[in-house]
Amino acid sequence: MSGRISAIAGTREPSGKVTLFIGAASGGVWKSDDSGTRYRPVFDEQPVQSIGAIALDPKNPKNVWVGTGESWTRNSVSIGDGIYKSTDGGETWTHTGLEKSERIAKIAVSPKDGDTVFACVPGALWSDSTDRGLYKTSDGGKTWTQILKGPNLSTGCTAIAIDPTNPDIMFAAMWDFRRKGWEYRSGGESPTAPSASGLFRSRDGGASWTDITPEANKGFPKKPYGRIAVAIAPSNAKRVYAFVESPESALFVSDDAGLTWEKRDKSQWMVWRPFYFANLIVDPKNPDRVFKTDGSLIVSEDAGKSFATVGGFQGTHGDAHDVWIDPTNTQVVFVGDDGGMWYSYNSGSKWWKGENLPVSQFYHVSADDNDPYRVYGGLQDNSSWVGESQYPGGVTNAQWENMYNGDGFWMFPDPADPDYIYAEYQGGEIARVNRHTHEARNIKPRPNYNEKLRFNWNTPIALSPNEKGTIYVGAQFLFRSRDHGQTWERISPDLTTNDPQKQKQEQSGGVTVDNSSAEMHTTIYSISESPKDKSLIWVGTDDGNLQLTRDGGKTWTNVIGNVPGLPKNSWVSWVQASNFDAATAYAAFDRHTFGDMAPYVFRTTDYGKTWTPLVTPQESRGVRGYAHVVKEDLVQPNLLFLGTEFGLFVSIDGGKNWAQFKGNHFPGVAVRDLAIQPRDNDLVLATHGRGIWIVDDITPLRALTPDLLTQEVAFVSARPVQQRIEGSGGWANGDAVFVGDNPPDAAVITYYQRARHLFGKLKLEILDESGRVLDELPASKRPGLNRVTWPMRAKPPRVPPAAQIAFAGTRGPRLVPGVYTVRLTKARKVSETKLTVGLDRRAKFSEADRKAQFDAAMKVGALFGDESALMDRILDLRKALAQGSAAVPEGDPLRKNISDFDGKVDAVRKKIVATTEGGAITGEERLREHTDQLYGSLLSYEGKPGDYLIAYIDTLNRELADATKDFEQLLAQDLPALNESLKTKGQQPIPPPPAKVAVDDTAGGAADSSARP
Repeated sequence: MSGRISAIAGTREPSGKVTLFIGAASGGVWKSDDSGTRYRPVFDEQPVQSIGAIALDPKNPKNVWVGTGESWTRNSVSIGDGIYKSTDGGETWTHTGLEKSERIAKIAVSPKDGDTVFACVPGALWSDSTDRGLYKTSDGGKTWTQILKGPNLSTGCTAIAIDPTNPDIMFAAMWDFRRKGWEYRSGGESPTAPSASGLFRSRDGGASWTDITPEANKGFPKKPYGRIAVAIAPSNAKRVYAFVESPESALFVSDDAGLTWEKRDKSQWMVWRPFYFANLIVDPKNPDRVFKTDGSLIVSEDAGKSFATVGGFQGTHGDAHDVWIDPTNTQVVFVGDDGGMWYSYNSGSKWWKGENLPVSQFYHVSADDNDPYRVYGGLQDNSSWVGESQYPGGVTNAQWENMYNGDGFWMFPDPADPDYIYAEYQGGEIARVNRHTHEARNIKPRPNYNEKLRFNWNTPIALSPNEKGTIYVGAQFLFRSRDHGQTWERISPDLTTNDPQKQKQEQSGGVTVDNSSAEMHTTIYSISESPKDKSLIWVGTDDGNLQLTRDGGKTWTNVIGNVPGLPKNSWVSWVQASNFDAATAYAAFDRHTFGDMAPYVFRTTDYGKTWTPLVTPQESRGVRGYAHVVKEDLVQPNLLFLGTEFGLFVSIDGGKNWAQFKGNHFPGVAVRDLAIQPRDNDLVLATHGRGIWIVDDITPLRALTPDLLTQEVAFVSARPVQQRIEGSGGWANGDAVFVGDNPPDAAVITYYQRARHLFGKLKLEILDESGRVLDELPASKRPGLNRVTWPMRAKPPRVPPAAQIAFAGTRGPRLVPGVYTVRLTKARKVSETKLTVGLDRRAKFSEADRKAQFDAAMKVGALFGDESALMDRILDLRKALAQGSAAVPEGDPLRKNISDFDGKVDAVRKKIVATTEGGAITGEERLREHTDQLYGSLLSYEGKPGDYLIAYIDTLNRELADATKDFEQLLAQDLPALNESLKTKGQQPIPPPPAKVAVDDTAGGAADSSARP
């Protein structure tokens, strides 16, 4: 369950390794240094995460160019802010211009001069713009010049191909296109309407251009054109391929550098959906071998005369967008599609799926009350999934289960029957799914006689917060079911504008008719029943109506005219009834489909009669990006969460001020939905590009009152601490797998600092009920909220050294539940708070049982300590014996006496620890190894230990006593006799070891992050 890949660039390093840069449609840039085995995000600190193009300098691949703003212009596409350059292989980035481009389709670096770069800018998708065309820099991005532009404000550049042998020769494709909320065109308004799209050729490095036409270039197709792809064969610059969208879409091939052309393939996967699949990739060594991306990836071995399917809908996910071919071994082919990255090492015959790119595009999210809770959500072109919020060893793909089909959107567990889930795919195809058998019953409402129901691409589903089993779904009418979809009530008239001019989807597409539910308009888009009044329901539509009923659907009032300063027909992206007051609601409006990328958020406290602006273009209050979702906290009414195209924003004062959330380096990715898990107080984010993120415990945000914010330093309340049961699970996955973080297995301590701590000591300590300091933790000095974790463990026992590691003995037992004190010393000011630690709520044992386990573990820890103390004395004595032997001349019989005595001492050592060297598993077990096994058994279960385990502690103590007795007997009888022999030879006696050897011991906690993917 990955997501759409829009661009790939790669290079074979001199070392033989392959370096890859992957551009996600809305999830940033990822780099791999090992052919895709591992990836890391390298673009997260930049303000936008939608990637359109990546290019490497052929002469110096450390120079990386990234064009932001995806060019595969589907309805849900994001936006960019220009072009970026890295000179250190993606470690750091510089924005180098074209900030108004909105999207960049291709970047080409001159094969002779790395400072000469061309950028294809298709430009704005939803509006007119002068910032389109082909741009060139000759100074490494310092300045840009538009060298090719279209004749109108809707035509930009989408493809460029440079002759590798003569970079003055190049081809550029121009594309006339426009998308609206209700229609789309590639080319002109219809298959025969005029279009400014075209293919152009330059012989002077872009200074001048010639339009390629059927009149001047024999064999080229007639206009009008839609989107065009062009590529030059690297091994034969005379060979040029061009896919041309037209009323007769097909592949065209030139063998004379574009002077004349021949029509070749026009199969389904060549011509299907050109706006989404216009890319040609030619084998670096074989000019006859060319790949075309489409629903299925296809390849020709005969210069485009015929094609075969090599990936898509079976071998790979399908919907391919870019391909990288290893120039040193062209059997190696990598493809990025709507499902992620795929790797082939036999020219595309078989594929291996990359499982390590978390760039999935969620639309919506919900959570149940299981413990741990499960997360539900639908993904763009990747179905609907349910997964664990935490799992032993981390959350891998194996902990997620696919439950439905198509493009996933809303997904909820049925609150009236936990065996069932509601899920849907595009166009309102809602189903009730049995989570065990996966039986999916389609329960989509059906139209009346001679009627058409209009369901949005992202059709809203809503569960009643007041009645378990009641569910809503919206077309142009609002439907309600109280029997799991067995029957539906139509409880509204048409709540949209019902504008017939926005209902011509069957004519949408331009040159190529493309009629999916993506352009279905004049539909309901958001539904919210008030938690305070089941008869009060809000409905927002995609064409600008905001409707309210207060009598369960009998009558409706359109209150959109009461929203101040809001342009007409603004898409209602979200409406949310307040959790606290029936008269209060929040609404977010999205005008990006009109070219307005600003956020609009409002609140009403009088049932929609008046509205207060919370975020507008005039007063953005630091919020960036058009608004997708606004929600009120479940506990604190002034705590608001706003998801936009560029991230998550939080307000603690009812929307007067906003701050962008950046915990754990959360990137500026679109947040389409969010859910609050009420028991755990977690905030679950549905990002459209980086999967699911969980902000662990938002309780501290609820506590950020105006009074607290004035304090220099203060502890902030958090959710109750549980000592979660340590379960076994997970397995070795290798490096090529993404593993989601679990919440910390520790107590989380939260404190607020008004300013960064600069001077004096900042110390954080944990004290028990008697006031004894148990631990000192590294304190964060940052301003704002800080989280530090305390593992709640005693110090690990001292374990005597041996040939093998004592695995269990590497950690201490968890301390017993109770009330602890946290003390923060900032310079000379001391602040304290109580920390109550409790059992896991799932635990079947009592606190008394827990105390018995802890006491037993501490007894074994003491046994380890006694073994170590005896071992210290043995090692001290053997060291002295070695020194004494070295002082005796070679050949002196006294040396043998010392050696014999040392052998007796070592025999005692061998009763305590395993001594066989040469492997981790030797089968040798002694007192220390038995102690470690017992200790591990006690730590594995925190309930009351079995009587046999308690008895075994006594058994091992007796065995240690026997070894101690043997050692003391050697000291009392054998050592004096040896020392007498030494004295007679004038040697220094061997001193007996001290009764106790001083040791050093340490323990502590670790700083923690505030969000996890």
